Amino acid sequence: MSPPATTPPRRADARRNVAAILDAAQECLIRDPEATVAQIAQAAGVGRVTLYGHFATRTELVDAVFERVTAQADTMLAATDVSGDPMAALARLVTANWQVVHRFRAVLAAAERELPPARVRGHNDRHLRRLTALLARGRAEGAFRTDLPEQWLATTAYTLMHAAAHECAAGRLDPVGAGVALTATLTAAFAPPPPPGAPGGHGT
Repeated sequence: MSPPATTPPRRADARRNVAAILDAAQECLIRDPEATVAQIAQAAGVGRVTLYGHFATRTELVDAVFERVTAQADTMLAATDVSGDPMAALARLVTANWQVVHRFRAVLAAAERELPPARVRGHNDRHLRRLTALLARGRAEGAFRTDLPEQWLATTAYTLMHAAAHECAAGRLDPVGAGVALTATLTAAFAPPPPPGAPGGHGT
């Protein structure tokens, strides 16, 4: 008579516990980037011992949640149409990126407090690849300025996105207004400067 198959259920229980912990951690961190391990464990319906059995530290848990929301953001951004007119595509991509940044800004705040800066930037660089690809195409087609380094333009977009998130968190901007301001600012910043002698150009 074969012994009871006890290992698979334990593995299934472990997978369910990890999923519950990550679900709870993501929701808790979205509400409060300083959510404690005890609060997350309670929200997940598990004990702290169980949580620590899967994530040895709060930092490890925050890192796992940050990786998770980065993957979710990738899925959201992959649906953005970046074909056609580069400036119109830029507006769509900025809008989509802002929705991601605003939705997950509290998780980003938790990650910035817990994780090394290089780790945080590495995650965010994944999102910037779409922007840099669009930048390269737009510059080649003459739709975007070429008098400034491509990386500087991408960094400007990255910095403004997160500045807008901080302004919203501080209550100085509302999310809709921030999205409009970002789109207007970045499309203006990426546009080629007027030629010398034209209104607004050098030498006038």
